[in-house]
Amino acid sequence: MFIIFIFFFGLSLLVSWRFKSKANKYAQISLTQDMSGAEIAEKMLRDNGIYDVRVITTEGQLTDHYNPLDKTVNLSRDNYYGRSITAAAVSAHECGHAVQHAMAYPYLKFRSAMVPVQNASAKVMNIIMLVMMFGGFFLAKTFPFELVIITLIICQGIITLFALVTLPVEFDASKRALAWLTNKGVVRADENGMAKDALNWAAMTYVVAALAAVATLLYYVMLLLGRRD
Repeated sequence: MFIIFIFFFGLSLLVSWRFKSKANKYAQISLTQDMSGAEIAEKMLRDNGIYDVRVITTEGQLTDHYNPLDKTVNLSRDNYYGRSITAAAVSAHECGHAVQHAMAYPYLKFRSAMVPVQNASAKVMNIIMLVMMFGGFFLAKTFPFELVIITLIICQGIITLFALVTLPVEFDASKRALAWLTNKGVVRADENGMAKDALNWAAMTYVVAALAAVATLLYYVMLLLGRRD
């Protein structure tokens, strides 16, 4: 388990660094159309017939996200006011989620429905891990080992499913964003390539998270099977 954690932690850091590097690089390249991220977001929403979603700023760097609960596209200040390739790509991507929401995109609906279950599963796993670290003797005397592992498998299975469902949601949002940016002439062909590069590296962070979740699930399953043998 420790080896799995170290491997994917290192891989996650590498991919995250690469994405931030790309985002910072393209943030220095001004958009030919000279539109801010907020203006691009507003235009994409209107072009898709969406009038009940607000575009607002959020604190932090690369904290951009779409909130389906209050229907807001939250852009970091750099991307809200920025007039760069990164600002265009990120703003359009987050609006891609808003379009998914408006169209009742099935994977987004399923992921949203899973949020409370996924959060509960993560809390249960954290509690078990803490007890195993500081009260392993008590846990071993109170609950059968197989029951503990089966609980971990169920919780990790839910977390893994959530991570896997996130992939089509993120890739689809990027696909919608890039298509709209090109079709509406917001970016030129060369600018589209840079925007695609940035979004691809952003998507890779979700790919690594999904792979890590699958590897952890397989570890618990193998642990259970090994115990039974």
